[in-house]
Amino acid sequence: MAEKKINPTLKMLLELGPVALFFVGYLKLRDEVFLIGGQEYDGFIVVTAGFIPLMILSTFALWRLTGHLSRMQLATLVLVVIFGGLSVWFNDERFFKIKPTLIYLLFGGILGIGLLRGQSYLKVVMEELMPLEQEGWMILTRRMCFFFLSLAIANEAIWRTMSTDSWVYFKTFGLPVAMFGFFMLQGQVFSKYGIEQEEG
Repeated sequence: MAEKKINPTLKMLLELGPVALFFVGYLKLRDEVFLIGGQEYDGFIVVTAGFIPLMILSTFALWRLTGHLSRMQLATLVLVVIFGGLSVWFNDERFFKIKPTLIYLLFGGILGIGLLRGQSYLKVVMEELMPLEQEGWMILTRRMCFFFLSLAIANEAIWRTMSTDSWVYFKTFGLPVAMFGFFMLQGQVFSKYGIEQEEG
């Protein structure tokens, strides 16, 4: 099924809204403790419990509006549900904090497998967004693979050695800024290996 076009602002709200609401909710509830069913839950766990259905609803809305979900979106949703659910079930925030590590290891690993086979799996999912020559895709894929693995290491280092506040700020702002910065630094690859599409 071809992907339907929707308002870019609406799409951005559906993609980033759950993370923004998680951040706001955490700031409001981080010092609170809730007694639920005879069990004490801190604010982080309560916000995580709210984030899971919010993520499911926003992903479902994206699918309904566009008729398409990328493998990256599906993998992210599955890991949010599994590891967010484990955090809530066991009342242990570590499960949710390790989720980004697994997401980036998964994506980096998939790209790495493609590279070992002499293929760019990044090209499969992004070719329509930015047409490149094959050599350009291989260079970008190698860099993206290393970048994902670096993010996984950074996430592990931060949640294991720093406060929950630091990890939440890193997840909310650090990861998106790092992703934006990475693509900004690839300008030379895009200009050297980009393919101009013929109009019409």
